[in-house]
Amino acid sequence: MAYIPEHQRKDRRLSRRGEVLAFLVLAFGVWPIIAIGTVASYGFIVWFYQMIFGPPGPPSVH
Repeated sequence: MAYIPEHQRKDRRLSRRGEVLAFLVLAFGVWPIIAIGTVASYGFIVWFYQMIFGPPGPPSVH
């Protein structure tokens, strides 16, 4: 096994810790907010479209 200097080992530990922290922030912070925002914006678009053009279904017969 090759010799790894002490400062490089510390850099690897800090790098790995940073990656884990970045993963946790993305997995449990950023992506859920983006997912909820996407679904909410789609629902708002459908709601607004139906306010203007009416609900889906066959046309009413008078």
